[in-house]
Amino acid sequence: MLIGGAEDKLRGRQILKRFVKAAGGPEARVTVIATASEIGEEALRLYEGVFLELGAAYVTGLHPTERGQADRPESTAELSDATGVFLTGGNQLRLTSIVAGTRLHQALHLAHDRGAVIAGTSAGASALASHMMAFGQPGATPRHGNVQTTAGLGLVDGTIVDQHFEQRTRLGRLLSAIAQSPSLIGLGLDEDTCAIVHSNHAMEVIGRGAVTIVDGSQMETDAYRLRGRRPMMVSGAHLHSIPAGYWFDLRARALFHDEGSGAAEREASE
Repeated sequence: MLIGGAEDKLRGRQILKRFVKAAGGPEARVTVIATASEIGEEALRLYEGVFLELGAAYVTGLHPTERGQADRPESTAELSDATGVFLTGGNQLRLTSIVAGTRLHQALHLAHDRGAVIAGTSAGASALASHMMAFGQPGATPRHGNVQTTAGLGLVDGTIVDQHFEQRTRLGRLLSAIAQSPSLIGLGLDEDTCAIVHSNHAMEVIGRGAVTIVDGSQMETDAYRLRGRRPMMVSGAHLHSIPAGYWFDLRARALFHDEGSGAAEREASE
């Protein structure tokens, strides 16, 4: 579950309810990882309270602040029987710098492999992809040098994720990233919006906004020629805007047409 940040925590809480339900509802055992956040302990208390209110049976938290802590066996023990893991927002580079390559990282993959639902919001969502936005400048125009990418935690293969997408005008930097790595699929997540990636690579969208998908497999670009921060030529990129109630096949890079009820579901959710 890739969440674009600023998800509703007070009223309908549609996305967080869906997370708890997917994790087992009244039998859910949730671990919150708050490493990305500068206010990690406060973030842990916030999400622990919300998930318990939503009916989870057990909620615990982890907040490693250095690699040695993330590499301790006791850190991974918390994930051994978790049915849901939730990564908070904050700074995605802090999260990957501390967690990537440690026992905690391995435990996260093991939890995913045995069927636990893994969710990340904002920075947590960006870190779950195979490739990650480390830094970037806002704006609608793709420019050379306006984005720096690095390896993510690798739970969603072949993707790069950006968050707060509409609210912070991040289309340009996602286009720039895909122009430099056209084999990837770019996912731009609006706030209070979630892309649920199922095991068959079907992506379901829930929440108030939309998921912008950038497919660069057929694009042409002069990204490799540029210097400085000049505008980048990008032609032939395929853009999809997928709101709640619709499904997208990330493997085929195409809208699912057999769901049939996307618009109806969206209207009902509103």
